[in-house]
Amino acid sequence: MWIFLLSDALSFAGLLLAYGILRGGATVWHHAADPVHHLPAEPELGIAFTAGLTFLLICSSVTMVLAYAAVVENKRKQAQLFLALTALGGILFLCGQAKEYTGLYQEGLHFGASHYATTFYCITSFHGFHVFSGTTYLIVMLIRVGMGKYDGGNYNHIEICGLFWHFVDLIWILVFTFVYLVPSAPTGG
Repeated sequence: MWIFLLSDALSFAGLLLAYGILRGGATVWHHAADPVHHLPAEPELGIAFTAGLTFLLICSSVTMVLAYAAVVENKRKQAQLFLALTALGGILFLCGQAKEYTGLYQEGLHFGASHYATTFYCITSFHGFHVFSGTTYLIVMLIRVGMGKYDGGNYNHIEICGLFWHFVDLIWILVFTFVYLVPSAPTGG
């Protein structure tokens, strides 16, 4: 898992580096309204809403730690509860991301229209795929815990699942910081 996480970290580093290069080299990052072609201005990202999703993801890391602790202590029902809460956090994050995408698309942020739009969708959807994969992984672990697969001290698989989930959370903090919080350059046409 550590080798996979390292290679995955390099993938995210490449995406964020490309984002930084494109953003640093752009004279215009957000496109202003284009009345000639009847195009609206590209919308700003909703920081408050996404900060809520970020908090949700961070809380899901806490429930993952509690799930692992419960498995180590051989508390199956408690482990199931915390795994279910962690998976719920992933599902809610994905629902929030879908809501954000829908709203931004309706406001005129279209993939391929600008480097701003393209990098936003590439980076956040790549992370979203990781959240989806992690949530699926959590649900499988939840089922396996319910079947008693980790009773009696065999909890390595839960620890590995937790490593992946914490990685997904850590990467989101970097994505949120660079894509959402770093101030935007002035808009233009």
